Amino acid sequence: MRVRLLPLLLVASSGLSFAQVPVQRPAVRIPDGGTSGRMESIFIPPKPKAPFSLTLATEWSRPLGNGGTFTLVNERKIVRDSAGRIYQERWILVPKGGKTKSWMNVFQITDPAQHTWYNCETATKVCELLNYSLSTDTAYKPAIFPSGPMPNGNGFRQHEDLGTGSTAGVDTHGYRETTTINPGVMGNDQPMVNSREFWYSPQLGIDILSTVDAPSSGKQVFTVKDLSTSEPDVSYFEIPEGYKVVDHTHEKE
Repeated sequence: MRVRLLPLLLVASSGLSFAQVPVQRPAVRIPDGGTSGRMESIFIPPKPKAPFSLTLATEWSRPLGNGGTFTLVNERKIVRDSAGRIYQERWILVPKGGKTKSWMNVFQITDPAQHTWYNCETATKVCELLNYSLSTDTAYKPAIFPSGPMPNGNGFRQHEDLGTGSTAGVDTHGYRETTTINPGVMGNDQPMVNSREFWYSPQLGIDILSTVDAPSSGKQVFTVKDLSTSEPDVSYFEIPEGYKVVDHTHEKE
C-alpha cells in the first residue's frame, strides 16, 4: 500500500493589498495522533531555518475488559535540516515490557524544494518515489480550535490555554482541548469525551509533548527525547546504497 499525504485544510490569506501589509501565508493546523491503518504521530512540517534531531517515544494504551490496559511502545528517529528536508524512521510498535524487540520497517525522506517523498521499505530495500505537496511557504500553526458547539448538534468543544513553559529544553506553549460527542452521533449510547493536551514549540513548529485520549482508539502519548537544534548530517537525506527507487510521481491519483 502506498503512503499518501492526509488532506490539508488551507485557510485563505487576508485580502488586504500587498502595499499595506506583507503577504500572509496560508495556515495549516494538523492535530496529532489517531489511527488510519497505522499509528499516526506528531505532525512534522517542512519548516525552514529550524533544524533539529530528536527521538520520539510513543506509548499507545487501550483498555482491557477487566479494567487493565494493553500498551504498545516504540521509539524512532526524526531529523529536519534548515532547508525543511525531513528524515523519519518508522518502527514497529511492540508490547511494553515484553520480550519482542522493535525494528525499523520504513524510513521516509521528504524534500519540499524538489517536491519529493521517498518511502523506503527496509525488508524489500525498495523506495517508492511519491509527490510531496507540503511547502516551506505555508505557515504551520498549532492545532487549536475555538470553544463552542459543533455543527449539526454533534457535541461541544472546550479549548483551554495552559500558558508557557519549557519542555525538553525549548520554550513551549500548552493547550488542552476537550470534545464531547453527543449520544448517537458515532454509535455511542452515552456522551463520548475525547481530550488532547499538547506542548507546542514555536521555534521548531512541532509538539514536544502530546497526549491524545479517545474512547475509540485509547490513549496515545508522544514524547520528544534527545532533542538537538543543530544542523543534522546530510547523509540522512541520501538513499542508502543497495536500495531500488520506483518512480510514481507521474502516475494519476
